[in-house]
Amino acid sequence: MFIEKITLGAGCFWGVEEKFRKIKGILKTTVGYSGGKFKNPTYEDVCSGKTGHAEVVQLEYNPEEISFAQLLDIFWKIHNPTTLNRQGYDIGNQYRSVLYYHNIYQKNEIIKSKKKLEKLNVYKNPIVTEILPICSFYPAEEYHQKYLKKKNSILGLCKNQ
Repeated sequence: MFIEKITLGAGCFWGVEEKFRKIKGILKTTVGYSGGKFKNPTYEDVCSGKTGHAEVVQLEYNPEEISFAQLLDIFWKIHNPTTLNRQGYDIGNQYRSVLYYHNIYQKNEIIKSKKKLEKLNVYKNPIVTEILPICSFYPAEEYHQKYLKKKNSILGLCKNQ
């Protein structure tokens, strides 16, 4: 089996990870930090806004079960890619909309997908999603990994989601 990776940010990584974790073809999700100027940041470092990192989820997926285009469709639908450094009540540069590509194919597909959405006027405002090569990825602390799944199993909530 061939495994691909994509790293994306769409607000607080807990919710983004939870949405992708349940999708057939996603083999592994890891929440973490990318795009900053600080090595091995902690959650507190990133939340300070001084490191420049985004909260992201790195997905490992089987392209025979889910296509890159399908992953992009999900990404665009689960957040608002037109708000700069904000998703809902979460405000700060760590919550920015960003796609970190791992190869030239991904870069081209991301650009094509974004242009298609813009041409179709899917959003009222311009898309501000950053499209950048992956340079670094630092996994978040263990307590952040699959955070909502852990919380829901402890609280007995959201078992049907």
